[in-house]
Amino acid sequence: MGQWQSWTDQDARMFISVPVDYDDKYSRGVLGVIAGSTKFPGAAVMVCDAAMRTGVGMVRYLGPKKAENLVLTHRPEVVTEDGQVQAWVIGSGIDGRRIGWRRELRIRAKLDQRIPVVLDAGGLSLIPRLRGPVLITPHYRELASLLSTFGASVTAEDVRNEPQKWAHFAADSLQVSVLLKGNVSYVVSKDREIELPQATPWLASAGTGDVLAGILGALLATHSHEIADQPEFLSALAATGSLIHSKAAEMASVGGPLTAMGVAHAIPKVMSDLLHKGN
Repeated sequence: MGQWQSWTDQDARMFISVPVDYDDKYSRGVLGVIAGSTKFPGAAVMVCDAAMRTGVGMVRYLGPKKAENLVLTHRPEVVTEDGQVQAWVIGSGIDGRRIGWRRELRIRAKLDQRIPVVLDAGGLSLIPRLRGPVLITPHYRELASLLSTFGASVTAEDVRNEPQKWAHFAADSLQVSVLLKGNVSYVVSKDREIELPQATPWLASAGTGDVLAGILGALLATHSHEIADQPEFLSALAATGSLIHSKAAEMASVGGPLTAMGVAHAIPKVMSDLLHKGN
């Protein structure tokens, strides 16, 4: 492993896309979301809500009717019709062992588009079908389980004790960019290793990972052209998304308990602060 880079507010500011006068909802980036399930419909809401609050031009949601209805109740601006997108978030709130064949066929078709993808939670099982730039977002238990399916001898305790080592191992062996989530998160890609600042422990709460996936998806959608030309952009966007997420959690917590939707609601203020800090 090489030298681990820290990630600062100044670094993050460089990777936030700001709309200009001639932009429209399409030029600002369209994110596709395949998340949520009948069992966990709320995950779809949190991914879509966080993505919209991060500044993407449009979100297209494709999922089961129960989750779709919940998404539209909370975020009526979300589009539920398939169409062109610049990036995908796939897997939040989905059990990777119980993806129905219709949904799996749809996901396979999206992965064949070779556009940037965030694979979260149940989406991690889809790694063998990858075709384009991919960011995976496991926590330590998920990473241990994922690596074990590929033949690695590793436990969740191993990953928790040596997160840098195993994040690096995953990036090398799976040929993807990795955001290993934790109190301190790590981003590893082919040519970059980033250590994020310590986050509030209150962030260990249900649904906050779905919010992170939405933030990341929006950043990828608004920078899809840069990712195509400069693959190293993916790790920078992953670190920026993680930093925004952590700062939004601090704002939502104020030193006490928080909720996932509370974190999502804080995103615009955090991004405004990052963009205008030092101006």
